[in-house]
Amino acid sequence: MQVQISYEVKDICENVCLGILIYSAKVEESSPRFLELFQRTIEGLNNRYTMQDIADIPHIRSTRNAYKALGKSPSEYRNACEAMHRRIIKGNGLYYINNIIDVNNLMSVTTGYSIGSYDIELLSEPIELKRALDGEKYQGIGKDTVNIEHLPTLYDKKGAFGNPTSDSRRAMIQSGSRTIMSVIYSFDGESDLQEVVDRYCDLLRQYCSVDKIDIMMVR
Repeated sequence: MQVQISYEVKDICENVCLGILIYSAKVEESSPRFLELFQRTIEGLNNRYTMQDIADIPHIRSTRNAYKALGKSPSEYRNACEAMHRRIIKGNGLYYINNIIDVNNLMSVTTGYSIGSYDIELLSEPIELKRALDGEKYQGIGKDTVNIEHLPTLYDKKGAFGNPTSDSRRAMIQSGSRTIMSVIYSFDGESDLQEVVDRYCDLLRQYCSVDKIDIMMVR
């Protein structure tokens, strides 16, 4: 899989880095054992943070700063990790989608990174993280049209399909046997990114029966 970051994004966000995992999995409902772990984690986060704390969680803060630098309001267009934390602190919990997305979301809320997972069979290489153009939009997952202009956004030959705030429907993960690319969006370098990737791999092996995982760090 060929993935790169545009010169424009690298110039504006000098510490941008993508941690990428590529693997095959059977996408299905999460096991009760995993959901129990997830619920315990949510309860722990609810006890640990207040609403005022969320924006200062280190990786959330760096993503917010990247949005500002790229010309997007981080408060109006919250990154996915921040939005999930806000739901948790409000007592609204999180939706359970499937084993892959649930692991994706657990990793996100426990690290502060926004993470997206995409069906590789629905993508066309090369893939590039770019600053979305003025007025650009796409159909979001579970949402109507999403204004993605100026967000750091993943593109393939067909156009935009994902960013740290809201992914498009085009490459969404659906049930069945799939080949998947999970992307960890980092805007403060890779000081702990390998550790996060290793933990992510452990969860995929333990709760999604994933065997082989290819890893890339894209700078």
